[in-house]
Amino acid sequence: MHQYASQDKIPGGGVGLAAPQDGQSSCQFFSDGRRKVDYVLVFYQRKQISVRGSDRLHRLSAPPHPPHRLSVISNGSSTLSGPVGGLGCAAGQRSAGDGEVCVDLAVEVELEADPAEGEMVLIREEFEARLLEAGLEMERDTEVRVYGPSFTRLHVPWQVLSREAEFLKIKIPTKKSYDLKQENGFSASLSEFWRKVNQPFQPNIPQLGHSTTKQLSHCFSRDKLHLFNITSKDTFFDNATRSRIVYEILRRTACTRTSQSMGITTLIAKGVYDSAFPLHDGDYKVVGHSERNDRQLLHDEWARYGAFYKYQPVDLIRKYFGEKIGLYFAWLGVYTQLLIPASMVGIIVFCYGCYTVDMDVPSLEMCDKQQNFTMCPLCDGVCDYWHLSTACGTARASHLFDNPATVFFAIFMSLWVATFLEHWKRRQISLNHSWDLTGLEEEEDHPRPKYETVLLQKRQMMRNKEKKNEKKKKKKKIEPVQREEDVAAGKDRWRQKLLSAMNTGTSTGVEKLTWRDRLPGYLINISSILFMFGLTFSAVFGVIVYRIVVSALMAMSPDPETKSNVRVTVTATAVIINLVVILILDEIYGAVAVWLTELEIPRTESNFEQHLILKAFLLKFMNAYAPIFYVAFFKGRFAGRPGDYVYVFNDYRMEECAPGGCLIELCIQLSIIMVGKQLIQNNVFEIGIPKLKKLIRAWKGKGISLEEREEQRARPPQQWNLDYTLVPFEGLTPEYMEMIIQFGFVSLFVASFPLAPLFALLNNVIEIRLDAKKFVTELRRPDAVQAKDIGIWYNILSGMGKFSVIINAFVISFTSDFIPRLVYQYMYSQTGTMHGFIDHTLSHFNVSNFRPGNAPTSSYLPETTVCRLVPHTPSLSLKPLCRALVVRGLFSIYFSRFGRLDVSTVGPDWCHLVSTVGPDWCHLVSTVGPDWCHLVSTVGPDWCHLVSTVGAPIGVTSLVRWAPIGVTSLAR
Repeated sequence: MHQYASQDKIPGGGVGLAAPQDGQSSCQFFSDGRRKVDYVLVFYQRKQISVRGSDRLHRLSAPPHPPHRLSVISNGSSTLSGPVGGLGCAAGQRSAGDGEVCVDLAVEVELEADPAEGEMVLIREEFEARLLEAGLEMERDTEVRVYGPSFTRLHVPWQVLSREAEFLKIKIPTKKSYDLKQENGFSASLSEFWRKVNQPFQPNIPQLGHSTTKQLSHCFSRDKLHLFNITSKDTFFDNATRSRIVYEILRRTACTRTSQSMGITTLIAKGVYDSAFPLHDGDYKVVGHSERNDRQLLHDEWARYGAFYKYQPVDLIRKYFGEKIGLYFAWLGVYTQLLIPASMVGIIVFCYGCYTVDMDVPSLEMCDKQQNFTMCPLCDGVCDYWHLSTACGTARASHLFDNPATVFFAIFMSLWVATFLEHWKRRQISLNHSWDLTGLEEEEDHPRPKYETVLLQKRQMMRNKEKKNEKKKKKKKIEPVQREEDVAAGKDRWRQKLLSAMNTGTSTGVEKLTWRDRLPGYLINISSILFMFGLTFSAVFGVIVYRIVVSALMAMSPDPETKSNVRVTVTATAVIINLVVILILDEIYGAVAVWLTELEIPRTESNFEQHLILKAFLLKFMNAYAPIFYVAFFKGRFAGRPGDYVYVFNDYRMEECAPGGCLIELCIQLSIIMVGKQLIQNNVFEIGIPKLKKLIRAWKGKGISLEEREEQRARPPQQWNLDYTLVPFEGLTPEYMEMIIQFGFVSLFVASFPLAPLFALLNNVIEIRLDAKKFVTELRRPDAVQAKDIGIWYNILSGMGKFSVIINAFVISFTSDFIPRLVYQYMYSQTGTMHGFIDHTLSHFNVSNFRPGNAPTSSYLPETTVCRLVPHTPSLSLKPLCRALVVRGLFSIYFSRFGRLDVSTVGPDWCHLVSTVGPDWCHLVSTVGPDWCHLVSTVGPDWCHLVSTVGAPIGVTSLVRWAPIGVTSLAR
């Protein structure tokens, strides 16, 4: 039976005895009502136990109680005078007549038949004894439960706080302050005016008032207490700092029974404790007219949907949750703010498309029934010829997003991405300065429990192998020897025993895991990721087959209205199927990423988090964008031509883009997936899943007896009981991931959907308040973690920003009709207008050249001799197509170079930048010569010969660095 007694005295003068402050609940204190609960350890009792006390218990007790009633207070309980009450806030309501006293002994617990549970009890006893040695003060429940959660409450006194704060180099504001530089003249008036304008949007937080001074901060030192303004040692360190100090002690306190260096993380992983968490600052609902605590301030001024128009109280968020969570919400706020100008420009571009749709000549030509363009059948045999005018609605809708303003918007968004990243870096540096993080040193990362477990297993295997080798060596050395040698060996017997003992205790030299230990995990990772990629592509291919089959079936319908709505119906239903598949695979990939990262056995939590983020991002990126990439760059490219179509399963022709191009389908795909994913996954799941987990936890709690349940209802609720029913905090990775995927929707394919920033802005306004409500009311309070930046997420954002420039360049060049229209207007149009563009782009096909079975079996247009088709493959005249392809390639190159420029390095000389690109594309094309096909066919892949042949007038010398694109591949 382990003894929990301690003779440490609580220092006088009120140190360590913190009376409840204004806005604080008395349920957050020990049963004495003075020492604050800084941390809670919870273990869940799942087996029936029997409790035995000693005779000393019966001698010390007042009128006898049932054997399960016991009050245990360690570290300083003997110094408390007067009767000790019951649990928490009920302490002041109970009298000595209740018969409960502070007993300085441990509870002997006997499990009926579970050695594993008994071992956990012994581990808990050892761990808590070490916590007492570290200086923490502890209080257990006054009743030993036979089922359900049991709580161990921890308090950190001033001596431990000051010692650990000095060890962790925590920066604390000093008495010394300096005046901030004040603006003068017109700038001061402008700032004051702006402050008044912004006043309604500021949260009503007392600490957020405009201050003209700033206090200097210094690392806490017990030798320099005179530097700090210590009015009360109980409140000098805020709750987040106190919980952080306790967590550091819990994390580094080792337990010899687990044979590992880690503390609480190992014990939670092994099931010794169910959870460990700091307490919230009371209830989030304000009762009466008392002063609001930090949690209530956050709820009223941040976590309500009615506060959507207000700025976030980032400083208070950092104070309550720590720097890491504070930086996340600061980043989310900056991202949402900068979406406002992007949304406004996107709305202007969309309105421009709506305003000019009736003036778009190609759309008017497609809708003109007098033109009478007879198109080739969409399927073999059963499909008839059709008039291009039936696709009038698609053409007009396509112009809303495929117009000259789209190019401007794509360039604007490329600059917007660079501006956003630069602005966030400035904001991050500003927060580091105001939060005193400029000189922050990285904390030492402790090994993860699984890493230490595998390392111990490896050491044990090495020891066993060494023992076997020693036994083999001893057997080989046993031979008949002379008696004299036996006597001599006997004299050195003591030395042999000593060497044997030293060999037994000697470390095998295994200090860390090598790549050989991780090789199986790496192989499983690679094969699993490739399998997931194949699964994603299979899902995309399955939707492609669905579109092809349904399109063919609807084309066979005798109903003309059904035939006219084939593309819209098939596209919409296919996108919805894609959305459902993406949502399902997203959840699967999240779980698979965690499993694969565990197989790698990362050494520290930071390594684990980085590997997990990379895997989850890679899998979810492919899952979310694979259907969009297919529509943007592959759909219709491999359909073939009449007489040489490409078939799926030898029966169904590959699908083609609409006559107006694939951009409208890309827009539909992007909008439905983006909006649907945000509504369902980011909002419905975030609201529903926490509530579902809460219901499951409540259902598990029904295992307690009816008598105990009635007793719990009769007692006032404790803060640790209320917090235990909340959902555990599982990290910021899901929050960042959904915003990063949304950032991809906003930046990667924004040229096809200018309203994407608007939908992202509307989602984020709700997302901020939804996350705030979740953190304040539905999650347990997370441990305060210091951080200087958002980590690997910034690198991912930067990479996606650069990738978005290339993607938008290719969307404008190869998916939209912007370049073909430009080439036609300036090189082929007789009047310099777009009249005749549709007739110019459509190829001619003689119906007599149809293969058997391809021509319509019955037709409403039997007199048709020539049908028209969109030339996705080279038509009879190759020159227009080759010229358009080369101009598309050149545009992609120059757009990519322009968009990849750093905003901070461009400088004011924009004219020089534009002049280097050259606005006159027609002159650029005409200077090379009209025979592009001959150039392509004769030059081949030799780019050096191309540059030397064409020369510098077109500025192609810079294309050598862009050899992967290649004119030859463009012509193909």
